[in-house]
Order: sequence, then structure tokens, then C-alpha cells
Amino acid sequence: MRVRLQGIVLTLVALLVFGLGIPLARSIAAGAQQDLFLDRLTDTARFASLAQRPLLDNKPSLIDPDLTRYNEVYGVQVLVVDQDGKLFASSLGPSAARIDLKADRMSGPMHEALAGRRSQPAGVLMPWDSTPLVLAEPVLADGEVHGAVLTVSGTGAERADVLWWWLLLAAGGILAFTLALAVAIPVVRWILRPVHRLDDATGALVASVVSGREAEPVGESGGPPELRQLGRSFDRMAESVSGALAAQRAFVADASHQLRNPLTALKIRLGNLEGHVDDEPAAADLEAARVDAGRLHQILDGLLSMARAEASGGGLDPVTLDEAVAERVADWSVVGEARDVRLVVETSGAGLTVRMPPRGAETILDALLDNALKFTAAGTEIRIAVSREADRVRLSVRDHGPGLRPDELDRARDRFWRSPAHQNVPGSGLGLAIVSEIVAHSDGELELDLPEGGGLRISMVFPVA
Repeated sequence: MRVRLQGIVLTLVALLVFGLGIPLARSIAAGAQQDLFLDRLTDTARFASLAQRPLLDNKPSLIDPDLTRYNEVYGVQVLVVDQDGKLFASSLGPSAARIDLKADRMSGPMHEALAGRRSQPAGVLMPWDSTPLVLAEPVLADGEVHGAVLTVSGTGAERADVLWWWLLLAAGGILAFTLALAVAIPVVRWILRPVHRLDDATGALVASVVSGREAEPVGESGGPPELRQLGRSFDRMAESVSGALAAQRAFVADASHQLRNPLTALKIRLGNLEGHVDDEPAAADLEAARVDAGRLHQILDGLLSMARAEASGGGLDPVTLDEAVAERVADWSVVGEARDVRLVVETSGAGLTVRMPPRGAETILDALLDNALKFTAAGTEIRIAVSREADRVRLSVRDHGPGLRPDELDRARDRFWRSPAHQNVPGSGLGLAIVSEIVAHSDGELELDLPEGGGLRISMVFPVA
């Protein structure tokens, strides 16, 4: 946007410079041409008056000295021709015989004068046009044309003056561009300062809202009044969004916590009924109620974990990833042995440290290992890998279960989403959603892919602490 605004300013300056400079340059050239024309026309008319008597008496010697002296002083050639267009007298003396009176630049004005017409102003004097100025004046006596006087003037000095004026105009145009650029840069920066602040704040708003941190206000930050007002409106909007999301998270956390107490009491009461229900259909209903209560308890635990993950955006603690993996794998290996599933750890280096919310690594590994053990068949293995990639650390958990379809990989992170093929497997559908929240808070990236050999691989990439 800064480039476009500066381009608009410079374009307007260019239109102004060219709109004024070109007509002014043409006016300077036309003025120089007109001054030269009038000066030479006056001299040509004077020589036409002086040439009357010599032409009538056929005595060139009467005007030759005047022509020669004029050529010596002003460097302008003067030719006198009779009414037949033949050379009568010249300021060049004997060398005048080399002048070609039939050339276009000479014959045109000469025939105009012999027809009784005076020369008319020529076009604009251009610095690159070295054609001499030829003027012709009829020599009249008693109303009859007896000959004509031609002056041939060089235009070098006038063209040099025009060129200097044009160079001065070009320098003025360059100076105008420079001044416009010098003024445009700070003005455009002043205009766009609040826009950049809004752009940065918009990008940071999502991360702040997701992580539970307070959004940084845009404030006044300078700029035009309209953009300052827009910044204030954005701050109010960001505050409202942050407040609404914080209230939603607080409600989920409070509701989940409050529901656990009556749910726990309900599970105890259902357990107390065991052995006191003899009717077979009633016993089946009791068992189903216990299963549903357990599932509801699991969902509430997931909601609490999600609320904690969403509210964990305050500070990030350094975590030695390979140590956290080793600790959690040691605990989950007991479950793996009970299900005949081996947990294999691969690390490419010790001491790889990343920054996560408190207990973030344990929550991630517990959710991923729990999912992997649910879907991995007996006699297979789960591979947990930690590796360094430049300034990033990759943590991946790969199982050998049924996996997902390629079109389901993006939806797997949604809350409460479960693949239609896995509806018979217990779970709340919140595991990957919780992992995604924690990874986002840690400035990491979550990736899901289907490796060769089957199963699902979930990878997380974190910046090195």
C-alpha cells in the first residue's frame, strides 16, 4: 500500500511537471523563433529598401559594401536576386556562385517574394534542428516587383539558449520529483502507521484470543483522525471478543467442574444398586446407565482438559522434550504391555528443549498415547520420535491402527469429531483438539499424515527454546 500511495503522489507530480513543463518548453522555443524571425525580417526589409536603386540602375556595386559589412558583423548571408531569380548581389562576394538558389530552402521563400508576398513565421525552433532561417522580402518600385532580398541566418546561438532553458526546466522537474518524494515518504508513513498497527494487531488478535492472553491495544498511534478512530474501534472490538471468549471458557470450565460432583454421586448410587437388581432387563438397563455415566464422566474430563489448555496462554516453560517423552512412555508402557503393544522411542539427540504451557508436554503425550493404544492392534508397536530439524524440534507419535481416510485428516482436530469407522471405540473426540490448542499456544504446528505400512502419524513441530 505504501508503494501504491507513493506511486499516486509521484504520478500526480509527474502529470503536473509534464503538464506545465512541456507547454513552457515549447513556449520558450516558439519565443526564441519569433524573436529571431522579427529581428531578421526587419533587416531583410531594410535591405529590400536599399536594393531598389541598384536593381533599377543595374549597379550591384552600390549595395555590395553594405551586404559585405553586415555579413562580417552579424554572420548573416544576404542575397539579392533580380525579378528573374538570378543572383544580382551577395554578401559573400565571388563565393556566392556556389549558392544553390534552386534548393528547397532557398527557392521557396525566393519565389514567394518574387510573387510579392513576404515571408511568414516558421515553426518552433528545436535545439536539434540546424536548418538555417531563410527569409525573403520583395523589392518593390512603383508597385512592381523588381527582385527580392534573401537573408540566411544560422540558428546556433538561439538553439543553444533554448537548450539551456530546457535543461533548466528538466532540472526543475527533477528537483520537483525529489522534493515530492522527500515529502511523500514521511506523509505516506504517517498515513499508514495506524494501518500497519491495525494489521499487526489483527494478526496478533487471533493468537492472543486463542491463547487467552490480553490483546495488545492499537491506541492512537498517530495518523489521520479517521484511522485513529478506526484504531479505537478495533480496540473496543478486540476487548469485546476477548471478554466473550474468556466468559465462554470460564463457563465451560465451571460447568464441567460443577457437573462432576453430581455425576460422581450418580456413579456411586449406580454402583450401590449392583446386586440389588434381580430382574434381567433392569440389570441390563443398570449396566447401560453405568456405561453412559462413565462416558459422560470421560467427556467432562475432556472438557476440563480443553478449558485448561485454552486458558494456559500465560507463560511458557522450558521443557526437555526427550526427558518428558521418556517419563510418559515409562508410565504408559504398563498399559501397552497389558495390551501386547510395544512403545518404541527414537531420539536423535538429548537435551532438546522447547517452550510449552505448564504440564503441556504431559497432556499432549497422554492424549496421543491414549489414542494410539485404543486403535493399535495387539502384537504391533507405537513409535515415538524426537528429532532436531534446523531451529525446530519435531515430536511424532505413529501407531499401526486402522488410521483415517485422507479426507478425514483435516477434520480430526475438530472438537467432538470422531470417524464413522471408530464409533465403537470409547472416547470423547477431544484428544486431538486439546493437543492442537497446546501446540498452538507453544507457537508450534500440528501435522497428520498416513505413513506407509498403515496407521496414523501425528507430528508436532516446535521452535527450539
